[in-house]
Amino acid sequence: MKKLLSLALAVLMLASILTLSACGDTIDPELDVRIMVLNGTTGFGMAKLISDDENDLTELDYDISVETDASNITYALLNGEVDIAALPTNAASVVYNRSEGGVQILAINTLGVLYLLSNGETVTDFESLRGKTIYAPAQNPTFILKALCEANGLTVGTDVFIDNSYAQPADLRTAVAAGKVSLAVLPEPMVTIATSANKSLTVALDLTEEWDKVYEPGSLVQGCVVVRTEFAEQNPAEVAKFLEDYEASIQFLTTNTAEAAKMIVEAGIFANEAVAAKAIPNCNVTYLDGKDMKAAMAKFLEIMHTVAPASIGNAIPANNFYYTK
Repeated sequence: MKKLLSLALAVLMLASILTLSACGDTIDPELDVRIMVLNGTTGFGMAKLISDDENDLTELDYDISVETDASNITYALLNGEVDIAALPTNAASVVYNRSEGGVQILAINTLGVLYLLSNGETVTDFESLRGKTIYAPAQNPTFILKALCEANGLTVGTDVFIDNSYAQPADLRTAVAAGKVSLAVLPEPMVTIATSANKSLTVALDLTEEWDKVYEPGSLVQGCVVVRTEFAEQNPAEVAKFLEDYEASIQFLTTNTAEAAKMIVEAGIFANEAVAAKAIPNCNVTYLDGKDMKAAMAKFLEIMHTVAPASIGNAIPANNFYYTK
């Protein structure tokens, strides 16, 4: 009898283990996966996923909102009000440090997307910027511009000057288009809008190309998608499914530009369909996860920590920042 009881207990324990294992691989279609995405280039890759979700074509139940301010996303992540979010790479590091490991980066979604616009100024390289003032939006664009200036032998504040009077890209784009600014760093799709409005503007430098000349090629990463660590630990199957859906969404964007541009507008990620379609090829939207994501992001954060430590939260994230399962 004791042997039978022991055998029965062993069978029950094995069944329990198998059930738990299976649950870890099973998607819960009723789980509300809350996602926030930043408008503009960082959010472009989410457009097809948003469209699919609204048309009940996704296996997961997504609740996706579009934000205009990265600080709103940061706040939501820190307070557990969102599970997954697309935001600038430096902001992801800041949230990680502020939350003491509360978020992990899932994938890179945008590489370099910055360009130097000139309105009548002759610019052929960084040396030709010596003694000049360059207007740039606050945060990532300014930090990246500073890194490039210093890597090219220009000390910011002495040899070259960066002006943040127009802190928001949209405000700077308006000033550039109106001819109020002669040199400015802008991201796409703001570049396309400005050059369409003012035909005298020229793209003097592609900052991604300039970055690859002085730093490890491919290490300029500007947009990413992160997950709350707690959510990832509790819902690995759902995270894996999201990444599958997200990669497909980005692939659709890069191969179906016109249709994707329409979805971008419908999702509220950007307002002008024609501009979005024209800008997409220059937005360097991509999908990098795993080891490729970690290598590129780690190098970028190392550079930013040297140039502007506060921009990444004053510390380089530890290995558990990277979701590489």
